Amino acid sequence: MGYYIDLEKITLDYYGEKLKTAYLPPSRNILRENTEERFGYFKKLGINNVKELLQVLKKKDKLNELSKVSCFEGDYLVILLRELNSTLPKPNKIKDFKGISSETITKLENIGLKDTVKLFDKVKTKADRQLLIKQTNISDSELLKLTKLTDVSRIKWVGATFATMLYQIGIDTVEKAANANYIEVHQKINQINKEESFFKGHIGLNDMKIFIEAAKDVPLEIEY
Repeated sequence: MGYYIDLEKITLDYYGEKLKTAYLPPSRNILRENTEERFGYFKKLGINNVKELLQVLKKKDKLNELSKVSCFEGDYLVILLRELNSTLPKPNKIKDFKGISSETITKLENIGLKDTVKLFDKVKTKADRQLLIKQTNISDSELLKLTKLTDVSRIKWVGATFATMLYQIGIDTVEKAANANYIEVHQKINQINKEESFFKGHIGLNDMKIFIEAAKDVPLEIEY
């Protein structure tokens, strides 16, 4: 396993069913339509899981070829590719986390650890973290904080700012996020946002429900 969701283990049947009930922005609602026919066509091509589907759609020539098939007319494949890409969130830069000392950031950057993907493999176990502490002389408490920020950064749509907010309200691991009550998280997130002005405006209740559902898909990889 690793930082990202293992897309090879997500079958097309499972993903197609999930699209029918998952939160999608209005521009992606087309993904709910004709899933049996469309995903059935993918399966006829020998595509069995989401990893294989993503690999095919990333090839421009293959994408153009499939776009000519009647069941994929319009922007369907382009929109599907965008949705698939969103399952692998961009890593957060360590320097973007609020509350991490500049000294720690510099020490990590000096050994090539600039983002959460690169840091992930160095903090997966307690033994890994102890080795990194010896190498960098970073404090145990600050490295543990970075470990937890890295963990929640693996969840879809969690940027550096939101990861920091989650850490501060105690939703500081994937496991805690997956098991959280979205109503309680919504209340706490908006309270801390009101106190510290992380974002402008109000964070929606549905956003927190989506976040928790996304967390359930992320494997528990980090040892605490």
